[in-house]
Amino acid sequence: MRHLGRRPAREAEGKGQLNKSVPGAACGWCPGRTSGGDTDPSDVLTRPAPPPDRVLRYGLGPDQVADLWLPLPRPDGGHGGRAAAAAPLVVFLHGGFWRAAFDRSHAGPLASALARRGYAVCVPEYRRTGQAGGGWPGTFDDVAAAVDALPGLVDEAAGELVDTASVLLAGHSAGGHLALWAAARTLLPAGTAWHRETSAARGILGLAAVTDLAACDRLNLGRGAARLLMGGGPGRHPERYAVADPARLVPLAAPVRLVHGADDDVVPCQLSVDYATLAVGAGGDVACDILPGCGHFEVIDPLSGAWPRVLAALDGLLALPG
Repeated sequence: MRHLGRRPAREAEGKGQLNKSVPGAACGWCPGRTSGGDTDPSDVLTRPAPPPDRVLRYGLGPDQVADLWLPLPRPDGGHGGRAAAAAPLVVFLHGGFWRAAFDRSHAGPLASALARRGYAVCVPEYRRTGQAGGGWPGTFDDVAAAVDALPGLVDEAAGELVDTASVLLAGHSAGGHLALWAAARTLLPAGTAWHRETSAARGILGLAAVTDLAACDRLNLGRGAARLLMGGGPGRHPERYAVADPARLVPLAAPVRLVHGADDDVVPCQLSVDYATLAVGAGGDVACDILPGCGHFEVIDPLSGAWPRVLAALDGLLALPG
């Protein structure tokens, strides 16, 4: 793992270019595509999964809903790999380049696997480009509303089964961008639409995350996905990118863990490396794990060789004090 610690006193469409010369990019480990060795990792997008235990509503719109998976109980009263205690809550934001063509359903295998691990997992839907109200600012309105409301809604739905004071924000691809952004709202100017004085997140996990919106636009990832989300490029809307681009909103108050495939040709791993370097330089606590041999989807596939590294990153966030 390439760990960039706090300094003392201080998806399926679009192809990006991977910088093969990233220092440390070959320091992870991923033994092939899946445990079977031949499965296409992108089949996780359509793989059946157990249905959620609850569907919660955080707003009145048709897409302002969230699926909730509760931790599976064990005979000894514990949950998954954890002792008998209230389960930590993961709010997971799905990817798909913010487009309507990709919804939360493909997060089912990941969410159900984490529930077996002992986590409560909440996967919100949000308006996306190609839908009425999607893109700027509706997508951000929905994510902010979901992240603010869901811990309380989960508490009402699950009670003492879930520790809603222990919230981990996570996301894949474009959802990784949204998770980082949601945690960065404390850095927005007071009085702006999405500003929060404090954040409930005790850690953030970005999986193949779009950590830099301006770079996403410059590289034309997802065939112009960032420009579609933002209503134009950073030259046209610099004020929008200033409040929506994680690369401009560092350091976060909570620790960040990034896991990214070195062979990712959808979102280049260089984005995660660059974000980690930038955030650490600003005084943030960031670790970046680059996995050789892995592409874009292994990091959300519980059958892949990358999955233990994803679990290690998530468990590690939970183990940190705070």
